[in-house]
Amino acid sequence: MSKYITVKENREFSLAYRRGKSCVSPVLVTYALKVKGNTLRYGITTGKKVGNAVKRSRARRVIRASYYQLFDRIKPGYIIIFVARGKTPHVKSQVVCKAMRQHLTTLGVLSVRNEVNANETHSAGTH
Repeated sequence: MSKYITVKENREFSLAYRRGKSCVSPVLVTYALKVKGNTLRYGITTGKKVGNAVKRSRARRVIRASYYQLFDRIKPGYIIIFVARGKTPHVKSQVVCKAMRQHLTTLGVLSVRNEVNANETHSAGTH
């Protein structure tokens, strides 16, 4: 079984839209809904306003790649929905990843790890 579990049913998307918390930026909209259980599920929506099929596919690919980068730091027990916006297929993936990191931190879904201490510990072990 894959560790990345996707949301496929319309009722789950609708539930996240209605009852979840949201964050908006020019390249991404993020909805997070706390659910019972210890699973983490995600869904991606790309509407026709994003562009043609090629642009929508690129938007999904960039969002998915950003999610995979941050997956290990996301707390379990949430449904997270990402909605692509008009600018999403036109920006670099680092811009989407930065926006996603900010959204998940604001929503309290991303566990905060102190990267400064991690770097000091790592460099202290090499002396």
